[in-house]
Amino acid sequence: MAGKGTVVACRNFNATDDAEVLYKAMKGLGTNEDAILQLLSSRSNHQRQDIKHAYKTLFGKDLVDNLKGELGGEFETLIVAMMAAPLAYDVSSLRNAIKGAGTEEKVLVEILASRTPQQVKEIVAAYRKEYDDDLEEDISGDTSGHFKRLLVILLQGNRQSGVQAGLIDSDAQTLFQAGEHKFGTDEQTFVTILGNRSAEHLRKVFDAYMKLSGFEMEESIKKETSGGLQDLLLAVVKCARSVPAYFAETLYYSMKGAGTDDNTLIRAMVTRSEVDLMDVRTEFRKLFACSLFSMIKGDTSGDLRKALLLLCGGDDA
Repeated sequence: MAGKGTVVACRNFNATDDAEVLYKAMKGLGTNEDAILQLLSSRSNHQRQDIKHAYKTLFGKDLVDNLKGELGGEFETLIVAMMAAPLAYDVSSLRNAIKGAGTEEKVLVEILASRTPQQVKEIVAAYRKEYDDDLEEDISGDTSGHFKRLLVILLQGNRQSGVQAGLIDSDAQTLFQAGEHKFGTDEQTFVTILGNRSAEHLRKVFDAYMKLSGFEMEESIKKETSGGLQDLLLAVVKCARSVPAYFAETLYYSMKGAGTDDNTLIRAMVTRSEVDLMDVRTEFRKLFACSLFSMIKGDTSGDLRKALLLLCGGDDA
């Protein structure tokens, strides 16, 4: 089932024309932020890459460097994110999460739980190419315990495909024995099964687990585990159920409560805009008492708000 994005390729696309519009928007005194955000939000990522090349060909300058020089704050963060190719953006997000002051675990959790095995393999290869470092070693050096073990399993990109009918009940039973049915928790069992089985298979296991234990998988994980491991197990379970629903929740909690987690909000909006943001919007409306559009509108301001609402692509009243 292919998801639906909100951002699509522009039909009468001309990279040279677009490069000239952007150049004019940044030339002279003051910057025309509106022209920049209107143009870039109505081009696909692939088209934005073409605009980068055309800009350099015409003006001998790097478009992203020029944008960074003219823009500021969270709006700059958003525009720079939109200008990166998806794979490069995942790779740099992981690098910054590991190499920054203190590991930003939520970035590791979000990317490694939600990307396909094939995408994870591409991320590992691109990370090595870009930084001449081993992503698994870098993550292992910065994490510990079963949290680290599950990250390492996900980094292998070897999640099984299809449903193994003969294992559904035994997987549910094994998870039950490892958690609810035992004094203390056998985390390794959770890590191995949730890290290796396919999403289709896990959905059937969750149903069987519910029948067996009377608990949703998520409830048991919240009771039995804590910290980074709990966050990662919950993300894996939620992504097995529905990746769009997982991102709907991620977006909601990035804005709910005191202060906005702009980095998460920006990362989720940019990375899902051409993948499944329409589906994320639908799930958001089902899960929460408002639309994604209305929450962004109420929680952000200025050019950041304008650009995010254009990426959102409409209200679901």
